[in-house]
Amino acid sequence: MKIITGNSNRPIAEAIAAYLNLPLTKASVRRFADMEVFVEIHENVRGEDVFVVQSTSYPANDNLMELLVTLDALRRGSARRVTAVLPYFGYARQDRKSGPRTPISAKLVANMITAAGADRVLTMDLHAGQIQGFFDIPVDNLVAAPVFVNDIKEKFAGRDLVIVSPDVGGVVRARSIARRLDADLAIVDKRRERAGVSEVMNIIGEVKGRHCVLVDDIVDSAGTLCNAAAALIEAGAVSASAYITHGVLSGGAVARVTSSPIQTLVATDTIQATEAVRVSHNIRQLTVAPLIGEAMRRISEERSVSSLFD
Repeated sequence: MKIITGNSNRPIAEAIAAYLNLPLTKASVRRFADMEVFVEIHENVRGEDVFVVQSTSYPANDNLMELLVTLDALRRGSARRVTAVLPYFGYARQDRKSGPRTPISAKLVANMITAAGADRVLTMDLHAGQIQGFFDIPVDNLVAAPVFVNDIKEKFAGRDLVIVSPDVGGVVRARSIARRLDADLAIVDKRRERAGVSEVMNIIGEVKGRHCVLVDDIVDSAGTLCNAAAALIEAGAVSASAYITHGVLSGGAVARVTSSPIQTLVATDTIQATEAVRVSHNIRQLTVAPLIGEAMRRISEERSVSSLFD
């Protein structure tokens, strides 16, 4: 197998390559003067099983274009099978028509990845599970839950713990982690008046005198998470921490988290950390490279991926 990476998240690609004890395939992913993407693979890939590691995070359109052009280069280089490894699948929040005359951009991106030459997709914690059905090729959707559970056990050993979903939509995810930890579940009921603005309304569950751990998949502006943490503390929680898969953390999100009641925000490295994230006192990263690397190995060897989570 061969591993190629674009420019979106080179550190996780290097960590995956180190886990698999394989060098990254030599390739140039660069720009012309007018910012057109140009890709050149410097090694023979004919008949090879190739994995392209590329998160479609900020700048989403540039990184998506890098992925598409790389897939096309590999297909024209006669690779036997090409797997698009997207630790973070951008546009996943546009998975349905949210109003009249609005797009389903997640489906469009799925079509583009398939048309560019991907034979398979490997991703992590899709915002909505049904996005797997947008692809006409096999999709493996990994979950970060096992990584979170191990870290929570280590950091919160012996404490009275409750797992909290910051909204009704994330209940399934939070319940899965609560079950693995044999912990109680609470839900923050929020009403969103408009995009990017959330208002906490109610807390369902007993949080008074307990350590609360919020669990979410994508955190962008961090407004919902910070409001939820403040509501939990107001309801009598001893502490509020958060575990998230994709730390988009755009705009003033890092400053918002730093000044919030959130004790620690733990994000995986599916999106490369910005300088603001690296220097923040209450944000840390947890690597999922071994999990993705093991899934890639199993795909290459035609073994079960789902058994990773049994």
